[in-house]
Amino acid sequence: MLNKIFHSKTKTVSFAALILALSTIVSRFLGILRNNFLGNIFPPEQVDVYLASFRIPDLVYGILITGGITAAFLPVFSHYFKENKEEAKKLTQNVFFTFVLGLSLLSFVMLIFSSKIVNLAFPGFSIFQKAQTTDLMRVMLLSPIVLGASAIVSSVLQYFDFFLAYSLAPIFYNLGIISGILFFSKRFGLLGLAFGVVAGAVAHLLIQLPSFFKTGMTLRPVFNLKSKGLYKILTMTIPRAIGSAGYYLNLLIITGLASLLPAGSILAFSFANDIYGVPMGLIGISFAVAVFPQLSKCFAQKEEENFLKSFKKTFSDILFFALPLSVLMFLLRAQIVRLLYGTRILGEGYFSWDLTRLTAASVGILCFSIFASCLIPFLSRVFYALKNTKTPVIISLICIVLNLGLSFWLISVLRGDNFFIQFLISFLKLQNLKSVAVLALPIALTTSTILQTFLLYLLLKKKIKGLKIPLVFPKWFRLILANLLMGVFLFFALRFFNLFFNTNKVLGLFFQVGLSSFLSFVVYLVLGWAFKCFKPSRVLICLKIHF
Repeated sequence: MLNKIFHSKTKTVSFAALILALSTIVSRFLGILRNNFLGNIFPPEQVDVYLASFRIPDLVYGILITGGITAAFLPVFSHYFKENKEEAKKLTQNVFFTFVLGLSLLSFVMLIFSSKIVNLAFPGFSIFQKAQTTDLMRVMLLSPIVLGASAIVSSVLQYFDFFLAYSLAPIFYNLGIISGILFFSKRFGLLGLAFGVVAGAVAHLLIQLPSFFKTGMTLRPVFNLKSKGLYKILTMTIPRAIGSAGYYLNLLIITGLASLLPAGSILAFSFANDIYGVPMGLIGISFAVAVFPQLSKCFAQKEEENFLKSFKKTFSDILFFALPLSVLMFLLRAQIVRLLYGTRILGEGYFSWDLTRLTAASVGILCFSIFASCLIPFLSRVFYALKNTKTPVIISLICIVLNLGLSFWLISVLRGDNFFIQFLISFLKLQNLKSVAVLALPIALTTSTILQTFLLYLLLKKKIKGLKIPLVFPKWFRLILANLLMGVFLFFALRFFNLFFNTNKVLGLFFQVGLSSFLSFVVYLVLGWAFKCFKPSRVLICLKIHF
């Protein structure tokens, strides 16, 4: 019975969306649990090593798999399967083994030069930390190979509507990493974390294979570099991979800069960045993916009015949800970090109050660019709908260079004693900390993200007639006012519930944050409706887009 359910097809789009939404929630919860265990079981300097060693394999995975093959394989496979099922099987086998071989060769080359890569990428680490990072990275380089194979399998499962097995894969990946933290590390020390990553990657693949074979696909070795299908997939992969390269290279270089700072700096920025990425995933990417086909269709059929209408509605919807999230997260930054990472479930409780304050401060700074980070996926896809993939990539690269330059400069500024440091310490309540230099990274990222959004918009404005900010959101002033009033309500709600709950305890803090944020968002919706910023029916449509 369980076997039948597990390998069953998802018959409706709504049910598939529900499965994916639930799996995303579970996977994110496990991700929070994973970070909590990391921060409390291992000292900050060891967590820095683990996170740094993850960056190189993550770079390979992000560029070639997430940014490349996952987007390129499915359209070509779909075309082949409609024309000739046997040819589709051969294409799958050819892509699977060619891609695995290519990733294996790349990982082997990186394995050979691993010590040089680590020395170059993380100059601030001690000799011992560099040796540890090299050892962990060598083991973790197996994960992109396995995840690359799993990505092909996932694409096939999506085509055949086997969403249950597909949705379970990231859950098992996180469980593998958690097993490394809890079990492998007891025997192998820090190296056990790397074994956990590889175990998670293997689990990601194995959980999908039974359903993959049920589709009628097989994995007989086929190598045909002259295949037209393989060539088409590669030509589609390369530009997408270049587009993704910027983000992952940026993350790698930022981590390298953080290695020059005191122990725990990589940890603080990485954990803050994980929190920062949630709104972009929930709002930015969801809306961007949902509206992209419609924009592409309108452009292809030269329906300018419908194109502008879809653009304005989506732009407005993103801002409507992103701005209150920014306010909520800024005012609740310390509580969020305390709940997610400062609460000791296991371990010695290495995630100290100082780390909590630094991570919360980083989150607070990043909150100023949440609206921009949510708009970037949407604005980029508008360019894609216009059949222009170069502009977003060029702007992304320009902003990455700016981000890195700002990071270098701000680190030197925040290592001194000046008015700017005193302002940050006072504004973010960071008194009595030894160093706040890590805040250079979120400040630089926030600045470059906002600039990237404005550059994308300005260049779109040149390409599309009638695209003006007043037309996009004529009620923007009322929207900002609604957010400010919601923030005031939240400020007093936190103090009100503090009278009834002991916020020194996890449960008390949870109820204070949960009730305050829920009531504040309700107030925001009421104000938004009263100020005529939106129609209630529009909120329901937006929720439907996500779920």
